[in-house]
Amino acid sequence: MPEDLDAETLAYAHRMFDLARAGATDELAAQVDAGLPVNLTNGKGDTLLILAAYHARPETVAALLARGADHRRANDRGQTALAAAVFRQNPDTVRALLDAGADPDHGNPSAVETARFFDLPAMLTALGRG
Repeated sequence: MPEDLDAETLAYAHRMFDLARAGATDELAAQVDAGLPVNLTNGKGDTLLILAAYHARPETVAALLARGADHRRANDRGQTALAAAVFRQNPDTVRALLDAGADPDHGNPSAVETARFFDLPAMLTALGRG
């Protein structure tokens, strides 16, 4: 986030990221509906979608996707929401992202590479690579 943001704006943004992590779907969706950028990104490049996926919040992931969240975005480490969902072994989140068109081979490491590296055969199957 830009360095020139005031403390109140930064606190608000941090709260939005916390909502994504916590799976506070209704509140976060209401904020996006009211104008919060659905692809808001923190200082590490994590989007609301990546955080919701990493914390295994499939309802939040679905709500963000329905509001236009970009599943192709990667954080500063090259990780996507799909790779995060695979790492956390959450099939509901993986399915929501795949249904939205997420590419299992996108990112570095990609979701497929993540599943192979951590020996997650169920996730490889979920990705259609099992």
